[in-house]
Amino acid sequence: MTVDDYMELPYHISIEKIKDESGTYFYASVLELPGCHSDGDTEEETRENLKEAMELYIEAAIQENMDIPKPLKQTDHFSGKILVRIPKTLHATLSAAAKLEGVSLNQYILYKLSENSKKAS
Repeated sequence: MTVDDYMELPYHISIEKIKDESGTYFYASVLELPGCHSDGDTEEETRENLKEAMELYIEAAIQENMDIPKPLKQTDHFSGKILVRIPKTLHATLSAAAKLEGVSLNQYILYKLSENSKKAS
């Protein structure tokens, strides 16, 4: 594969706004490419800087004949099961709401989480 081929893959990129003693800036990294990160004054600049860092990372890895990790599938590390500790009063409220809806507590919580995740998208 070429650098361009790798750049077309759906790598997981994280960009966060940082405020510290040096000021406010953005920091970006690639989950699957350890050590591949960059920063910038704006989110757009950071994204461009990270793209360049990825190209250099991949180019060097190809030249050194190193394995280049492929993007993780969204479901690779998720079992679909979580354990959440909540206050007893919230547990009672959710259980009562599920009973009123005629569904299990798990189904009710899944519905509510799905509903909220759609709003956040």
